Amino acid sequence: MKRSAFATLKNDIPSSIVVFLVAVPLCLGIALASGAPFFSGLIAGIVGGIVIGLLSNSQLSVSGPAAGLTAVVLTSITKLGTFEIFLVAVVLAGVIQLLLGFIKAGFISNYIPGNVIKGMLTAIGIIIILKQIPHAFGYDKTYEGQLDFLQSDGNNTLSALIAPLTNIHVGVTIITIISLLILISWEKPFMKKFKVVPGALAVVVVSILLNQLFLAVAPQFAITGDHLVQVPVANSFGEFTNLFIFPDFSKINQDVIVVAFTIAIVASIETLLCIEAVDKLDPQRRNTSNNRELKAQGVGNIVSGLIGGLPITSVIVRSSANLNAGAKSKMSAILHGVLILLCTLFIPGILNMIPLGALAAVLLLTGYKLAKISIFKEMFGNGKYQWVPFMITVVAVVFTDLLTGVALGLAASILALLYGNMKNSYYFHKEDHHEGEIIKIHLSEEVSFLNKASIKRTLDHLPENTTVIIDATETKYIDYDVLELIREFNDLKAPQMNINCILSGFRPKYGIDNSHNVQSEKMDIRKFKNTTRLQNTA
Repeated sequence: MKRSAFATLKNDIPSSIVVFLVAVPLCLGIALASGAPFFSGLIAGIVGGIVIGLLSNSQLSVSGPAAGLTAVVLTSITKLGTFEIFLVAVVLAGVIQLLLGFIKAGFISNYIPGNVIKGMLTAIGIIIILKQIPHAFGYDKTYEGQLDFLQSDGNNTLSALIAPLTNIHVGVTIITIISLLILISWEKPFMKKFKVVPGALAVVVVSILLNQLFLAVAPQFAITGDHLVQVPVANSFGEFTNLFIFPDFSKINQDVIVVAFTIAIVASIETLLCIEAVDKLDPQRRNTSNNRELKAQGVGNIVSGLIGGLPITSVIVRSSANLNAGAKSKMSAILHGVLILLCTLFIPGILNMIPLGALAAVLLLTGYKLAKISIFKEMFGNGKYQWVPFMITVVAVVFTDLLTGVALGLAASILALLYGNMKNSYYFHKEDHHEGEIIKIHLSEEVSFLNKASIKRTLDHLPENTTVIIDATETKYIDYDVLELIREFNDLKAPQMNINCILSGFRPKYGIDNSHNVQSEKMDIRKFKNTTRLQNTA
Protein backbone atom coordinates (compact mmCIF):
# COMPACT_ATOMS: atom_id res chain seq x y z
CA MET A 1 0.00 0.00 0.00
CA LYS A 2 1.33 3.41 -0.88
CA ARG A 3 2.42 5.62 1.94
CA SER A 4 -0.08 8.30 0.84
CA ALA A 5 -2.92 5.88 1.58
CA PHE A 6 -1.97 5.80 5.27
CA ALA A 7 -1.93 9.61 5.37
CA THR A 8 -5.71 9.60 4.96
CA LEU A 9 -6.44 7.09 7.73
CA LYS A 10 -7.77 9.79 10.05
CA ASN A 11 -10.61 10.21 7.53
CA ASP A 12 -10.84 6.65 6.24
CA ILE A 13 -11.12 4.86 9.60
CA PRO A 14 -14.23 6.78 10.75
CA SER A 15 -15.84 6.48 7.30
CA SER A 16 -15.11 2.72 7.18
CA ILE A 17 -17.04 2.33 10.43
CA VAL A 18 -20.02 4.15 8.94
CA VAL A 19 -19.96 1.99 5.80
CA PHE A 20 -19.54 -1.15 7.90
CA LEU A 21 -22.63 -0.29 9.97
CA VAL A 22 -24.66 0.38 6.82
CA ALA A 23 -23.30 -2.64 4.94
CA VAL A 24 -24.06 -5.38 7.48
CA PRO A 25 -27.90 -5.18 7.34
CA LEU A 26 -27.74 -4.61 3.57
CA CYS A 27 -25.65 -7.77 3.08
CA LEU A 28 -28.04 -9.79 5.23
CA GLY A 29 -31.17 -8.31 3.66
CA ILE A 30 -30.00 -8.94 0.10
CA ALA A 31 -29.09 -12.54 0.99
CA LEU A 32 -32.57 -13.03 2.43
CA ALA A 33 -34.25 -11.57 -0.66
CA SER A 34 -32.04 -13.69 -2.94
CA GLY A 35 -33.09 -16.95 -1.29
CA ALA A 36 -29.47 -17.54 -0.29
CA PRO A 37 -27.90 -18.33 3.11
CA PHE A 38 -27.46 -15.26 5.36
CA PHE A 39 -23.72 -15.81 5.55
CA SER A 40 -23.34 -15.62 1.76
CA GLY A 41 -24.25 -11.93 1.91
CA LEU A 42 -21.60 -11.26 4.55
CA ILE A 43 -18.97 -13.15 2.50
CA ALA A 44 -19.77 -10.94 -0.49
CA GLY A 45 -19.42 -7.85 1.71
CA ILE A 46 -16.06 -9.02 3.06
CA VAL A 47 -14.68 -9.91 -0.39
CA GLY A 48 -16.10 -6.73 -1.92
CA GLY A 49 -14.32 -4.67 0.68
CA ILE A 50 -10.96 -6.40 0.98
CA VAL A 51 -10.29 -8.11 -2.36
CA ILE A 52 -11.91 -5.62 -4.73
CA GLY A 53 -10.79 -2.71 -2.56
CA LEU A 54 -7.17 -3.80 -2.95
CA LEU A 55 -7.37 -4.41 -6.71
CA SER A 56 -9.53 -1.48 -7.81
CA ASN A 57 -8.16 2.01 -8.32
CA SER A 58 -11.51 3.61 -7.42
CA GLN A 59 -10.86 5.63 -4.29
CA LEU A 60 -14.42 5.96 -3.00
CA SER A 61 -16.63 3.20 -4.40
CA VAL A 62 -17.59 0.28 -2.18
CA SER A 63 -18.43 -3.17 -3.54
CA GLY A 64 -20.66 -5.87 -2.12
CA PRO A 65 -23.86 -7.82 -2.82
CA ALA A 66 -26.22 -5.69 -4.94
CA ALA A 67 -29.97 -5.29 -4.69
CA GLY A 68 -30.11 -5.10 -8.49
CA LEU A 69 -29.11 -8.76 -8.72
CA THR A 70 -31.58 -10.19 -6.19
CA ALA A 71 -34.17 -11.20 -8.80
CA VAL A 72 -31.46 -12.78 -10.98
CA VAL A 73 -30.00 -14.68 -8.03
CA LEU A 74 -33.38 -15.86 -6.71
CA THR A 75 -34.57 -17.21 -10.08
CA SER A 76 -31.14 -18.67 -10.85
CA ILE A 77 -30.91 -20.65 -7.61
CA THR A 78 -34.41 -22.02 -8.27
CA LYS A 79 -33.53 -22.84 -11.88
CA LEU A 80 -30.20 -24.52 -11.10
CA GLY A 81 -31.54 -26.49 -8.15
CA THR A 82 -28.93 -25.89 -5.43
CA PHE A 83 -26.88 -23.01 -4.08
CA GLU A 84 -23.70 -25.03 -4.71
CA ILE A 85 -24.40 -25.15 -8.45
CA PHE A 86 -25.31 -21.46 -8.45
CA LEU A 87 -21.88 -20.69 -6.97
CA VAL A 88 -20.31 -22.22 -10.10
CA ALA A 89 -22.16 -19.59 -12.17
CA VAL A 90 -20.81 -16.85 -9.87
CA VAL A 91 -17.23 -18.05 -10.42
CA LEU A 92 -17.74 -18.21 -14.21
CA ALA A 93 -19.32 -14.74 -14.16
CA GLY A 94 -16.14 -13.48 -12.51
CA VAL A 95 -14.06 -15.08 -15.26
CA ILE A 96 -16.23 -13.37 -17.91
CA GLN A 97 -15.81 -9.99 -16.17
CA LEU A 98 -12.06 -10.53 -16.05
CA LEU A 99 -12.05 -11.14 -19.81
CA LEU A 100 -14.20 -8.03 -20.36
CA GLY A 101 -11.58 -6.04 -18.52
CA PHE A 102 -8.76 -7.42 -20.67
CA ILE A 103 -10.59 -6.65 -23.92
CA LYS A 104 -11.20 -3.10 -22.61
CA ALA A 105 -14.99 -3.24 -22.59
CA GLY A 106 -15.13 -0.52 -19.92
CA PHE A 107 -15.44 2.15 -22.62
CA ILE A 108 -19.22 1.57 -22.55
CA SER A 109 -19.63 3.91 -19.58
CA ASN A 110 -18.20 6.81 -21.61
CA TYR A 111 -21.44 6.88 -23.59
CA ILE A 112 -23.68 7.53 -20.58
CA PRO A 113 -24.54 11.28 -20.46
CA GLY A 114 -23.88 13.23 -17.28
CA ASN A 115 -27.55 14.20 -16.90
CA VAL A 116 -28.51 10.51 -16.84
CA ILE A 117 -25.86 9.75 -14.20
CA LYS A 118 -27.09 12.65 -12.06
CA GLY A 119 -30.67 11.47 -12.58
CA MET A 120 -29.70 7.99 -11.44
CA LEU A 121 -28.01 9.32 -8.28
CA THR A 122 -30.95 11.57 -7.46
CA ALA A 123 -33.40 8.71 -7.99
CA ILE A 124 -31.35 6.43 -5.74
CA GLY A 125 -31.49 9.13 -3.06
CA ILE A 126 -35.28 9.35 -3.38
CA ILE A 127 -35.60 5.55 -3.28
CA ILE A 128 -33.41 5.32 -0.17
CA ILE A 129 -35.63 7.84 1.61
CA LEU A 130 -38.88 6.14 0.53
CA LYS A 131 -37.63 2.65 1.37
CA GLN A 132 -36.25 3.64 4.78
CA ILE A 133 -39.35 5.45 6.01
CA PRO A 134 -41.11 2.15 6.92
CA HIS A 135 -37.97 0.94 8.75
CA ALA A 136 -37.81 4.29 10.55
CA PHE A 137 -41.24 3.56 12.06
CA GLY A 138 -40.48 -0.08 12.82
CA TYR A 139 -42.21 -1.70 9.84
CA ASP A 140 -39.53 -4.20 8.74
CA LYS A 141 -41.49 -6.50 6.44
CA THR A 142 -39.18 -5.88 3.49
CA TYR A 143 -35.47 -6.54 3.47
CA GLU A 144 -32.86 -3.80 3.86
CA GLY A 145 -31.39 -2.77 0.51
CA GLN A 146 -34.45 -3.39 -1.65
CA LEU A 147 -34.51 -0.77 -4.45
CA ASP A 148 -37.09 -2.03 -6.98
CA PHE A 149 -40.49 -0.33 -7.10
CA LEU A 150 -42.39 -3.64 -6.80
CA GLN A 151 -41.60 -5.25 -3.46
CA SER A 152 -41.44 -8.87 -2.37
CA ASP A 153 -44.24 -8.38 0.20
CA GLY A 154 -46.80 -7.46 -2.47
CA ASN A 155 -46.56 -3.71 -1.89
CA ASN A 156 -44.73 -1.15 -3.97
CA THR A 157 -42.52 1.73 -2.86
CA LEU A 158 -45.48 4.10 -2.44
CA SER A 159 -48.06 1.74 -0.95
CA ALA A 160 -45.45 0.58 1.57
CA LEU A 161 -45.48 4.09 3.04
CA ILE A 162 -49.05 3.58 4.25
CA ALA A 163 -48.48 0.33 6.17
CA PRO A 164 -46.23 1.89 8.86
CA LEU A 165 -48.99 4.34 9.79
CA THR A 166 -51.00 1.46 11.26
CA ASN A 167 -47.98 -0.46 12.51
CA ILE A 168 -45.89 2.18 14.26
CA HIS A 169 -43.37 0.80 16.76
CA VAL A 170 -42.97 3.60 19.28
CA GLY A 171 -39.53 2.46 20.47
CA VAL A 172 -38.12 2.29 16.93
CA THR A 173 -39.65 5.67 16.06
CA ILE A 174 -38.10 7.31 19.13
CA ILE A 175 -34.68 5.87 18.30
CA THR A 176 -34.95 6.96 14.66
CA ILE A 177 -35.84 10.55 15.62
CA ILE A 178 -33.04 10.76 18.20
CA SER A 179 -30.59 9.24 15.69
CA LEU A 180 -31.53 11.81 13.04
CA LEU A 181 -31.08 14.66 15.53
CA ILE A 182 -27.63 13.33 16.46
CA LEU A 183 -26.57 12.97 12.82
CA ILE A 184 -27.77 16.46 11.90
CA SER A 185 -26.14 17.98 15.00
CA TRP A 186 -22.91 16.09 14.26
CA GLU A 187 -22.43 18.17 11.12
CA LYS A 188 -22.81 21.50 12.91
CA PRO A 189 -19.70 23.59 13.73
CA PHE A 190 -20.28 23.39 17.51
CA MET A 191 -19.82 19.57 17.34
CA LYS A 192 -16.41 19.85 15.69
CA LYS A 193 -14.53 18.52 18.72
CA PHE A 194 -16.59 15.31 18.65
CA LYS A 195 -16.05 14.58 14.95
CA VAL A 196 -13.15 12.24 15.69
CA VAL A 197 -15.99 9.75 16.30
CA PRO A 198 -18.28 9.15 13.27
CA GLY A 199 -21.82 10.36 13.76
CA ALA A 200 -23.13 6.95 12.70
CA LEU A 201 -21.09 5.22 15.42
CA ALA A 202 -22.45 7.65 18.00
CA VAL A 203 -25.95 6.87 16.75
CA VAL A 204 -25.39 3.11 17.04
CA VAL A 205 -24.01 3.37 20.59
CA VAL A 206 -26.82 5.66 21.74
CA SER A 207 -29.47 3.44 20.11
CA ILE A 208 -28.14 0.29 21.79
CA LEU A 209 -28.01 2.00 25.20
CA LEU A 210 -31.47 3.48 24.74
CA ASN A 211 -32.92 0.09 23.82
CA GLN A 212 -31.33 -1.48 26.87
CA LEU A 213 -33.02 1.26 28.92
CA PHE A 214 -36.34 0.40 27.27
CA LEU A 215 -35.84 -3.28 28.13
CA ALA A 216 -35.19 -2.37 31.78
CA VAL A 217 -37.82 0.30 32.51
CA ALA A 218 -40.26 0.47 29.56
CA PRO A 219 -40.69 -2.99 27.99
CA GLN A 220 -43.54 -1.72 25.79
CA PHE A 221 -40.98 0.35 23.87
CA ALA A 222 -38.29 -2.36 23.73
CA ILE A 223 -36.93 -3.36 20.31
CA THR A 224 -36.47 -7.06 19.64
CA GLY A 225 -36.48 -9.68 16.88
CA ASP A 226 -36.86 -8.47 13.30
CA HIS A 227 -36.29 -4.86 14.33
CA LEU A 228 -32.64 -5.61 15.12
CA VAL A 229 -29.65 -6.56 12.97
CA GLN A 230 -29.47 -10.36 12.64
CA VAL A 231 -25.97 -11.72 12.00
CA PRO A 232 -25.47 -15.53 12.08
CA VAL A 233 -23.79 -16.47 15.36
CA ALA A 234 -21.13 -19.20 15.44
CA ASN A 235 -20.25 -20.48 18.92
CA SER A 236 -16.90 -21.90 17.82
CA PHE A 237 -14.39 -21.63 15.00
CA GLY A 238 -15.63 -24.98 13.71
CA GLU A 239 -19.18 -23.66 13.48
CA PHE A 240 -17.84 -20.59 11.73
CA THR A 241 -16.08 -22.62 9.04
CA ASN A 242 -19.23 -24.68 8.54
CA LEU A 243 -21.00 -21.52 7.39
CA PHE A 244 -18.94 -21.58 4.17
CA ILE A 245 -20.43 -23.37 1.15
CA PHE A 246 -18.36 -24.40 -1.87
CA PRO A 247 -19.29 -24.68 -5.57
CA ASP A 248 -20.03 -28.02 -7.19
CA PHE A 249 -18.06 -27.90 -10.45
CA SER A 250 -19.23 -31.38 -11.45
CA LYS A 251 -22.62 -29.93 -12.40
CA ILE A 252 -21.59 -27.41 -15.10
CA ASN A 253 -24.16 -27.32 -17.90
CA GLN A 254 -25.73 -24.94 -20.40
CA ASP A 255 -28.05 -23.39 -17.77
CA VAL A 256 -25.07 -22.59 -15.54
CA ILE A 257 -23.30 -20.84 -18.42
CA VAL A 258 -26.41 -18.79 -19.30
CA VAL A 259 -26.75 -17.69 -15.66
CA ALA A 260 -23.03 -16.82 -15.57
CA PHE A 261 -23.33 -14.54 -18.61
CA THR A 262 -26.47 -12.92 -17.17
CA ILE A 263 -24.76 -12.16 -13.86
CA ALA A 264 -21.61 -10.91 -15.60
CA ILE A 265 -23.49 -8.51 -17.88
CA VAL A 266 -25.83 -7.09 -15.23
CA ALA A 267 -23.07 -6.83 -12.61
CA SER A 268 -20.69 -5.13 -15.07
CA ILE A 269 -23.24 -2.54 -16.18
CA GLU A 270 -24.23 -1.71 -12.60
CA THR A 271 -20.57 -1.43 -11.62
CA LEU A 272 -19.70 0.89 -14.51
CA LEU A 273 -22.71 3.10 -13.75
CA CYS A 274 -21.77 3.28 -10.08
CA ILE A 275 -18.12 4.05 -10.81
CA GLU A 276 -19.10 6.82 -13.23
CA ALA A 277 -21.48 8.29 -10.64
CA VAL A 278 -19.01 8.13 -7.75
CA ASP A 279 -16.27 9.76 -9.83
CA LYS A 280 -18.64 12.67 -10.46
CA LEU A 281 -19.30 12.99 -6.72
CA ASP A 282 -15.62 12.80 -5.76
CA PRO A 283 -14.54 16.26 -4.52
CA GLN A 284 -11.04 15.57 -5.91
CA ARG A 285 -12.46 14.52 -9.32
CA ARG A 286 -10.28 11.41 -9.54
CA ASN A 287 -10.88 9.11 -12.51
CA THR A 288 -11.29 5.37 -12.15
CA SER A 289 -9.99 2.99 -14.81
CA ASN A 290 -13.14 1.19 -15.95
CA ASN A 291 -11.20 -1.73 -17.40
CA ARG A 292 -9.21 -2.21 -14.21
CA GLU A 293 -12.48 -2.05 -12.28
CA LEU A 294 -13.95 -4.85 -14.42
CA LYS A 295 -10.86 -6.96 -13.73
CA ALA A 296 -11.11 -6.27 -9.98
CA GLN A 297 -14.81 -7.14 -9.97
CA GLY A 298 -14.03 -10.32 -11.91
CA VAL A 299 -11.45 -11.46 -9.37
CA GLY A 300 -13.83 -10.51 -6.55
CA ASN A 301 -16.66 -12.61 -7.97
CA ILE A 302 -14.34 -15.55 -8.54
CA VAL A 303 -13.22 -15.44 -4.89
CA SER A 304 -16.75 -14.85 -3.60
CA GLY A 305 -18.14 -17.77 -5.61
CA LEU A 306 -15.36 -20.10 -4.49
CA ILE A 307 -16.10 -19.58 -0.77
CA GLY A 308 -19.90 -19.34 -0.88
CA GLY A 309 -20.60 -15.64 -1.44
CA LEU A 310 -23.21 -13.81 -3.51
CA PRO A 311 -22.33 -11.98 -6.76
CA ILE A 312 -20.68 -8.61 -6.19
CA THR A 313 -20.94 -5.22 -7.87
CA SER A 314 -19.91 -1.70 -6.99
CA VAL A 315 -22.95 -0.36 -5.12
CA ILE A 316 -24.12 3.24 -4.95
CA VAL A 317 -25.77 3.18 -1.49
CA ARG A 318 -22.62 2.09 0.34
CA SER A 319 -20.43 4.23 -1.92
CA SER A 320 -22.55 7.29 -1.18
CA ALA A 321 -22.46 6.59 2.55
CA ASN A 322 -18.68 6.24 2.26
CA LEU A 323 -18.31 9.57 0.47
CA ASN A 324 -20.69 11.40 2.81
CA ALA A 325 -18.77 10.05 5.81
CA GLY A 326 -15.63 11.80 4.56
CA ALA A 327 -13.59 8.96 3.05
CA LYS A 328 -10.46 10.05 1.19
CA SER A 329 -9.10 6.80 -0.26
CA LYS A 330 -9.92 3.15 -0.88
CA MET A 331 -8.55 2.29 2.58
CA SER A 332 -12.06 3.01 3.84
CA ALA A 333 -13.59 0.30 1.63
CA ILE A 334 -10.84 -2.16 2.57
CA LEU A 335 -11.23 -1.49 6.30
CA HIS A 336 -15.00 -1.86 6.14
CA GLY A 337 -14.47 -5.37 4.74
CA VAL A 338 -12.00 -6.14 7.55
CA LEU A 339 -14.53 -4.90 10.13
CA ILE A 340 -17.28 -7.14 8.73
CA LEU A 341 -14.91 -10.12 8.96
CA LEU A 342 -13.71 -9.38 12.50
CA CYS A 343 -17.14 -8.59 13.90
CA THR A 344 -18.69 -11.66 12.26
CA LEU A 345 -15.94 -13.75 13.85
CA PHE A 346 -15.76 -12.25 17.32
CA ILE A 347 -18.73 -10.04 18.25
CA PRO A 348 -21.81 -11.03 16.26
CA GLY A 349 -23.86 -10.74 19.45
CA ILE A 350 -23.10 -7.03 19.77
CA LEU A 351 -24.03 -6.43 16.13
CA ASN A 352 -27.36 -8.13 16.80
CA MET A 353 -28.14 -5.45 19.40
CA ILE A 354 -28.22 -2.64 16.81
CA PRO A 355 -31.77 -1.38 16.05
CA LEU A 356 -32.57 -1.09 12.34
CA GLY A 357 -34.16 2.27 13.09
CA ALA A 358 -30.73 3.73 13.88
CA LEU A 359 -29.36 2.51 10.54
CA ALA A 360 -32.49 3.83 8.79
CA ALA A 361 -31.60 7.29 10.11
CA VAL A 362 -28.09 7.02 8.62
CA LEU A 363 -29.52 6.02 5.24
CA LEU A 364 -32.22 8.73 5.33
CA LEU A 365 -29.51 11.38 5.63
CA THR A 366 -27.51 9.71 2.85
CA GLY A 367 -30.60 9.75 0.61
CA TYR A 368 -31.24 13.41 1.32
CA LYS A 369 -27.69 14.37 0.30
CA LEU A 370 -28.14 12.53 -3.02
CA ALA A 371 -31.50 14.14 -3.82
CA LYS A 372 -31.21 17.71 -2.51
CA ILE A 373 -33.44 20.39 -4.03
CA SER A 374 -30.32 22.23 -5.24
CA ILE A 375 -29.63 19.39 -7.70
CA PHE A 376 -33.03 19.88 -9.33
CA LYS A 377 -32.45 23.64 -9.51
CA GLU A 378 -29.06 23.11 -11.13
CA MET A 379 -30.46 20.76 -13.78
CA PHE A 380 -33.39 23.06 -14.59
CA GLY A 381 -30.91 25.89 -14.99
CA ASN A 382 -28.98 23.90 -17.60
CA GLY A 383 -31.84 23.99 -20.12
CA LYS A 384 -34.49 21.55 -21.28
CA TYR A 385 -32.09 19.30 -23.18
CA GLN A 386 -30.47 18.56 -19.80
CA TRP A 387 -33.38 18.51 -17.39
CA VAL A 388 -35.86 16.52 -19.51
CA PRO A 389 -33.60 13.38 -19.73
CA PHE A 390 -32.63 14.01 -16.09
CA MET A 391 -36.25 13.99 -14.90
CA ILE A 392 -37.14 11.00 -17.08
CA THR A 393 -34.23 9.09 -15.53
CA VAL A 394 -35.29 10.06 -12.00
CA VAL A 395 -38.92 9.01 -12.50
CA ALA A 396 -38.03 5.84 -14.41
CA VAL A 397 -35.50 4.60 -11.83
CA VAL A 398 -37.90 5.30 -8.95
CA PHE A 399 -40.83 3.52 -10.60
CA THR A 400 -38.98 0.62 -12.25
CA ASP A 401 -35.42 -0.40 -11.44
CA LEU A 402 -31.90 0.90 -11.93
CA LEU A 403 -31.05 -0.57 -15.34
CA THR A 404 -34.48 0.08 -16.87
CA GLY A 405 -34.45 3.64 -15.60
CA VAL A 406 -30.99 4.37 -16.96
CA ALA A 407 -31.93 2.83 -20.33
CA LEU A 408 -35.00 5.09 -20.56
CA GLY A 409 -32.93 8.10 -19.55
CA LEU A 410 -30.36 7.28 -22.21
CA ALA A 411 -33.13 6.95 -24.81
CA ALA A 412 -34.50 10.34 -23.73
CA SER A 413 -31.04 11.90 -24.14
CA ILE A 414 -30.75 10.51 -27.67
CA LEU A 415 -34.22 11.83 -28.56
CA ALA A 416 -33.30 15.21 -27.09
CA LEU A 417 -30.19 15.23 -29.27
CA LEU A 418 -32.22 14.48 -32.40
CA TYR A 419 -34.88 17.03 -31.49
CA GLY A 420 -32.26 19.66 -30.74
CA ASN A 421 -30.63 18.93 -34.08
CA MET A 422 -33.96 19.50 -35.83
CA LYS A 423 -34.58 22.73 -33.89
CA ASN A 424 -31.21 24.07 -35.01
CA SER A 425 -32.53 24.38 -38.58
CA TYR A 426 -32.68 27.77 -40.30
CA TYR A 427 -36.33 28.73 -40.58
CA PHE A 428 -37.98 31.70 -42.31
CA HIS A 429 -41.57 32.85 -42.35
CA LYS A 430 -42.45 34.32 -45.72
CA GLU A 431 -44.17 37.34 -44.26
CA ASP A 432 -41.10 38.28 -42.26
CA HIS A 433 -38.85 38.80 -45.29
CA HIS A 434 -38.76 41.04 -48.29
CA GLU A 435 -38.48 39.71 -51.79
CA GLY A 436 -34.97 39.68 -53.13
CA GLU A 437 -33.34 39.20 -49.75
CA ILE A 438 -30.07 37.29 -49.59
CA ILE A 439 -29.83 34.26 -47.31
CA LYS A 440 -26.72 32.23 -46.58
CA ILE A 441 -26.68 28.69 -45.22
CA HIS A 442 -23.26 27.80 -43.93
CA LEU A 443 -22.78 24.04 -43.48
CA SER A 444 -20.70 22.90 -40.52
CA GLU A 445 -17.52 20.82 -40.59
CA GLU A 446 -19.36 17.49 -40.60
CA VAL A 447 -22.93 17.03 -41.80
CA SER A 448 -24.38 13.62 -40.94
CA PHE A 449 -27.76 11.99 -41.56
CA LEU A 450 -28.88 13.51 -38.24
CA ASN A 451 -28.76 16.92 -39.94
CA LYS A 452 -30.98 15.82 -42.81
CA ALA A 453 -34.28 16.72 -41.12
CA SER A 454 -33.15 20.22 -40.15
CA ILE A 455 -31.68 21.00 -43.58
CA LYS A 456 -34.81 19.75 -45.36
CA ARG A 457 -37.01 21.86 -43.14
CA THR A 458 -34.84 24.91 -43.81
CA LEU A 459 -34.91 24.50 -47.59
CA ASP A 460 -38.62 23.76 -47.71
CA HIS A 461 -39.48 26.98 -45.88
CA LEU A 462 -37.25 29.45 -47.70
CA PRO A 463 -39.05 32.53 -49.08
CA GLU A 464 -39.70 32.76 -52.81
CA ASN A 465 -37.86 35.25 -55.04
CA THR A 466 -34.72 35.25 -52.92
CA THR A 467 -31.07 34.42 -53.41
CA VAL A 468 -29.80 31.51 -51.32
CA ILE A 469 -26.14 30.60 -50.92
CA ILE A 470 -25.33 27.10 -49.60
CA ASP A 471 -21.70 27.33 -48.49
CA ALA A 472 -19.71 24.11 -47.89
CA THR A 473 -16.29 25.76 -47.74
CA GLU A 474 -15.51 24.48 -44.22
CA THR A 475 -17.20 21.11 -44.64
CA LYS A 476 -15.06 17.97 -44.58
CA TYR A 477 -17.85 15.39 -44.69
CA ILE A 478 -21.41 15.45 -46.02
CA ASP A 479 -23.69 12.44 -45.75
CA TYR A 480 -24.96 10.99 -49.07
CA ASP A 481 -28.63 11.59 -48.13
CA VAL A 482 -27.90 15.27 -47.45
CA LEU A 483 -26.11 15.63 -50.82
CA GLU A 484 -29.15 14.16 -52.58
CA LEU A 485 -31.36 16.62 -50.71
CA ILE A 486 -29.23 19.58 -51.84
CA ARG A 487 -29.15 18.35 -55.46
CA GLU A 488 -32.93 17.98 -55.49
CA PHE A 489 -33.40 21.49 -54.10
CA ASN A 490 -30.93 23.05 -56.56
CA ASP A 491 -32.28 21.24 -59.64
CA LEU A 492 -36.04 21.13 -58.96
CA LYS A 493 -37.39 23.06 -55.98
CA ALA A 494 -35.35 26.27 -56.30
CA PRO A 495 -36.46 26.97 -59.91
CA GLN A 496 -40.09 26.27 -58.96
CA MET A 497 -39.88 28.87 -56.17
CA ASN A 498 -37.93 31.35 -58.27
CA ILE A 499 -35.00 31.05 -55.88
CA ASN A 500 -31.53 31.89 -57.16
CA CYS A 501 -29.53 29.00 -55.59
CA ILE A 502 -25.74 29.43 -55.41
CA LEU A 503 -23.66 26.40 -54.37
CA SER A 504 -20.22 27.27 -53.05
CA GLY A 505 -17.26 25.36 -51.63
CA PHE A 506 -18.44 21.83 -52.47
CA ARG A 507 -15.51 19.49 -53.08
CA PRO A 508 -15.26 17.54 -56.34
CA LYS A 509 -15.82 14.22 -54.55
CA TYR A 510 -19.35 15.33 -53.63
CA GLY A 511 -20.37 15.37 -57.29
CA ILE A 512 -22.00 18.79 -56.99
CA ASP A 513 -20.95 21.63 -59.31
CA ASN A 514 -20.29 24.90 -57.55
CA SER A 515 -22.46 27.49 -59.30
CA HIS A 516 -21.67 31.21 -59.47
CA ASN A 517 -23.13 34.20 -61.27
CA VAL A 518 -22.12 37.78 -61.84
CA GLN A 519 -24.28 39.01 -59.02
CA SER A 520 -22.70 36.63 -56.51
CA GLU A 521 -19.17 37.67 -57.40
CA LYS A 522 -20.01 41.27 -56.45
CA MET A 523 -21.47 40.32 -53.11
CA ASP A 524 -19.79 41.33 -49.90
CA ILE A 525 -20.52 38.37 -47.61
CA ARG A 526 -19.98 40.51 -44.53
CA LYS A 527 -23.05 42.55 -45.42
CA PHE A 528 -25.47 39.64 -45.54
CA LYS A 529 -28.50 40.42 -43.45
CA ASN A 530 -29.29 36.82 -42.60
CA THR A 531 -26.65 34.22 -41.92
CA THR A 532 -26.97 30.95 -40.11
CA ARG A 533 -24.83 27.94 -39.40
CA LEU A 534 -26.36 24.48 -39.27
CA GLN A 535 -24.45 22.83 -36.49
CA ASN A 536 -23.57 19.17 -36.62
CA THR A 537 -24.95 17.68 -33.44
CA ALA A 538 -24.28 14.10 -34.28
